[in-house]
Order: sequence, then structure tokens, then C-alpha cells
Amino acid sequence: GIASVVAGHPLDTVKTRLQAGQGYGNTLKCVLTVYRNESVAGFFKGMSFPLASIGIYSSVVFGVYSNTLRFLSQLRHTDPAAAPSLTDMTVASLVAGFLSVGIGTPVELVKIRLQMQTQPYTKESVKLKSTVPGSPVYRGPIHCFRTILQKEGIAGVYRGNVAMLLRDVPGYYAYFIPYTMFCDWITPDGSISPNPFSIWMAGGVAGAVSWAVCTPMDVVKSRLQADGVYLNQYKGTLDCMLQSYQNEGVKVFFKGFMVNTVRGFPSSAAMFLGYELSLKAMKRCQTEASP
Repeated sequence: GIASVVAGHPLDTVKTRLQAGQGYGNTLKCVLTVYRNESVAGFFKGMSFPLASIGIYSSVVFGVYSNTLRFLSQLRHTDPAAAPSLTDMTVASLVAGFLSVGIGTPVELVKIRLQMQTQPYTKESVKLKSTVPGSPVYRGPIHCFRTILQKEGIAGVYRGNVAMLLRDVPGYYAYFIPYTMFCDWITPDGSISPNPFSIWMAGGVAGAVSWAVCTPMDVVKSRLQADGVYLNQYKGTLDCMLQSYQNEGVKVFFKGFMVNTVRGFPSSAAMFLGYELSLKAMKRCQTEASP
């Protein structure tokens, strides 16, 4: 999980700015604007909180997915180690996506608030808060989380959870299944397990596919969670979708599509490679420690 954050956060910042900010135009212009105004540090805004919490989040996602697979294999084939069917992988990925939202929503919220708190808002029709747009609101992730909790309560902490649910449930389906299929396809015949390159490649492809599928709801989630730093514009997921469509047309739901897809490859490749290699190392340690 940590490997995934480090590999993908700079482009995640660019993606969030494109989706929820104003005046960035295309990806290259966004990158140059962030660098010119905030230097390299601007690309790593909001990274500390996901970095600190991603271990728990990734444990839930991968743990729920793998244990659900084992449970279904035991239930259907009376052998938890049996090769899972496509139906088993589908159910396991949907369950993992559903349960991940409980932990993931507050993490994403804090990350996006920190990424967006220096953004200028020029929409005159929106009633701004007392804080001047473009000036920092939060001193760090803990202060951000505490401020949201005090001002908006538990509902504020889980702002955007419906959009995240609509993003992650199909997103993890398009994440685990392409990974498994591509990993099997790229692994040489006769190999007991895929080699690190196969894992890296399959994880990257799965990440790119998953983020391509997720982008429309990711736009809605980003806008909902960024909403509230300086202004309150959206009443909920549907209202955000309608306002976004009315103001910018259907193309708004594909903002950051290219960045999402490109970012999905290195971050997911790092995620799966870190997961598989860590698992192998721990199994090897357990085997060596066994009498």
C-alpha cells in the first residue's frame, strides 16, 4: 500500500486538481501550474495521511478479497485452496469494494481537502466561507480531520461515500479480475507462481483498466469531497452529477481520464508487487521458523 501511494500520489494530485479545480486546462498545463506555483512539494500535498493509513486500508481490501475467495472455494469445492472461478472472483471483488468504503472515505476526504485547499474559486454565485480562497485552511491531516469532524460531524467525515461506493464496487471488479487473468496469461507454462515481472505487469494493466472504468464516478467523488474547503455547492451525489453535467456537459465525467489511467499503472504495479513479495517473504519466514 505504501509503495502504491509513493508511486502514484504526484499524478493523483494532478488528477484531483483537474477534476475539482478551475483554470488548469489540460494535463500538461496543470502539471506546469502546480510546479510553478507550489514547486515539487505541491505534488505531494495530502500524502502523509494516506501514507499512514494505507496499510490498514490495503489490508482490508486484499484481506477481504482473499479470505472471501477461500470461503467460497471451501463452500463450493470443499477445498479453500481450490482455483477460484470467475463467479468467485466477482463476488470477492464486489465484497472487497463495498467494505473498503468504510475506511477509504475519510482517508480520501482528508487527502483531497489538503490537495485542494490552495485552489482559487471564481464562481461568484456560490456563497463563500469566511476563509479567503487560495489561502490554507488546514495545518495538516490531523487538523483537517478534527476540523471536519467538529464542523460537519460524522456525516462530514463520510462525505462522498455514495459516490465512492459507486466508484469502488465496480472498480475493484475491474481491478482483481484483470490482474488474475493477465497474470495467468503472462506467466510461463510450468511455473508454480508468477515471477516479479509478471506480477508487476499484470498489476499495472489491472490498475489502468480499473481507473479507466472508475473515472466518471471518481470525478463526482472528488468534487463532492473538495466541496466544503471554501464553499458548499453540492447537496449530494445526484446533485453534483446534475450540476456538473449542466455546466460542462458529458465530457466533465472524463476529466483526468488520461492521468487516472497512466497513474493507475505504476501505483497498482507497485501495490501488487509489494503485496505478492511481502506475502512470499512472510510465508518463507513462517516455514523457516516451523520446527
